[in-house]
Amino acid sequence: MPRQSRAARRLPLSPAALLLAAAAAVSPFAVCPKTAPAQSVARNLSAGAFGGGFRFSEQSGEALYANSCQACHMPDGRGATGAGTYPSLAGNLALHSGGHVVSLVVNGQRGMPPVGYFMNDAQVAAVVNYVRTHFGNDYPDPVTAEDVKGIRR
Repeated sequence: MPRQSRAARRLPLSPAALLLAAAAAVSPFAVCPKTAPAQSVARNLSAGAFGGGFRFSEQSGEALYANSCQACHMPDGRGATGAGTYPSLAGNLALHSGGHVVSLVVNGQRGMPPVGYFMNDAQVAAVVNYVRTHFGNDYPDPVTAEDVKGIRR
């Protein structure tokens, strides 16, 4: 039996993760005339550049992570390096501030797309709480949908 490459042994991406990855790869070029920071992309998304048709249907933090985050941050939350650098979420002290994490999910930053655009406030809170309580993280103060609503622009 031929030996599989590491990429071939990885779990297949869900259709939602593939769509998000494709949108993330194309969005800076489709939305803005030049490569732009994620915040500019988020403003254009909220202005309706993609029509707002796609939304994640998953409700639990675990399912949202699996379909919107793990393609870059990996199933174990340890991140990856390859075509880009995807930071580890495992034992990450930057996750201490729930508001900071919500802002990253909602607005994006550098290479991270504003995936919160595709989620409602409760979904953003769920995935943020999941990341902050898994992968060796133990931040017990939960983020609420109201917290997310206050951070959205």
